[in-house]
Amino acid sequence: SHAVAAEDGMLTSAEIASLDMSSARLVVLSACETGLGKLVDREGVLGLRRAFQVAGAQNLVMTLWPVEDEATREWISHFYAFYLKGRSAARSSREASLEILRSRRANGRSTLPFYWGAFVDAGGWR
Repeated sequence: SHAVAAEDGMLTSAEIASLDMSSARLVVLSACETGLGKLVDREGVLGLRRAFQVAGAQNLVMTLWPVEDEATREWISHFYAFYLKGRSAARSSREASLEILRSRRANGRSTLPFYWGAFVDAGGWR
């Protein structure tokens, strides 16, 4: 019999990098600060962006700072609406941010980058 290591419930950058994600056209990480690399004991600085790139994902959407739930829902909804129309992840990201700006401006709401600028895309690695 083989001993099975207990799963700790944590997915590390090194584990992601070891996956075969070559068929993944798009990975979206909407949690806070997913685009930032962090120094992890015994791993060094291997951010999620680099890990998904090494794993073969074609495009990655991530965040650069803590994001509000409602702002996230709104941005992601616009992003997918554009992406599902056949636009690239980069163009969908830009259009989603512009749509949020237009909408917030038209409704007299704050247009600070906090509400639309946290999301960035990276891709086209292949």
